[in-house]
Amino acid sequence: MSCRIAGLSAIAPNYKGLLSDIWGVLHNGETVNGGTVEALTKFRADYGKVILITNAPRPAAKICEQLDGLGVPRECYDGVVTSGDVTRAALLATGKKRVFHLGHPRNLILFEGLDLELVGEDEAEMICCTSLLDNLNETTDDYDEQLHRLARRKLPFVCANPDRIADQGNKLVHCAGALADRYEAYGGQIIMAGKPEAPIYDACLAKFAELNGAPLAKSDILIIGDALPTDMRGAHYQQIDALFITAGIHAQDFGPMDAPDDERVSLRLTHEDVETVGFMTRLGW
Repeated sequence: MSCRIAGLSAIAPNYKGLLSDIWGVLHNGETVNGGTVEALTKFRADYGKVILITNAPRPAAKICEQLDGLGVPRECYDGVVTSGDVTRAALLATGKKRVFHLGHPRNLILFEGLDLELVGEDEAEMICCTSLLDNLNETTDDYDEQLHRLARRKLPFVCANPDRIADQGNKLVHCAGALADRYEAYGGQIIMAGKPEAPIYDACLAKFAELNGAPLAKSDILIIGDALPTDMRGAHYQQIDALFITAGIHAQDFGPMDAPDDERVSLRLTHEDVETVGFMTRLGW
């Protein structure tokens, strides 16, 4: 049974590297968690490197700019690994050229510099899904007919953001992963680029090796996240220690956000069959 941890300082000496989720841990899309900034900064000062890992469907440089705009200091992390970067490699690996982009135009930067042609769905050889067009007002059901139509053509569906839902300013919104699930249910082939699949963790391990000048053992890494199907499941698949943050997308399952029921949290983790070193309401030192 997992138990509550008072602060990251209680377990920090056990690790040489942190893989911290961004949305749900560091911020909620609008507000930065100052306690998380402090905890990551102190870990960097005394113990090791911090990599921010995200299912955002954009290159790492753009995520850094977004964090700057939210007021997240670069002193609290050493690098960023995104599912957007992993998606670029996955698209090229298909060997196909004509791509139908299903997502918001702000994500078009994902395709910059790639030898690919963005086309309408009728001309497409594959699909790259980055998001809903209007996640504040749409759900997966709004795409049902289109997804059914595309799935009948057996087009590969590369999902650039495997998150199913996200907390946007304390409102839960649907993400590209929910569309991928619906596409797969209709018999389509999906390729998940981000958490919880292996390619994004391989990229993180390569980043740690680059930062440290040598590979970092999985036993020396701690994953921090708020999402059970991506953060905690990814840690389980990779056999990397995990710390669960309850005041994220699952907050409503545990009672009051700022005073979650510890027994409900522990039972949920057991039910999900994921192992953690503990949980906290919000990351703090």
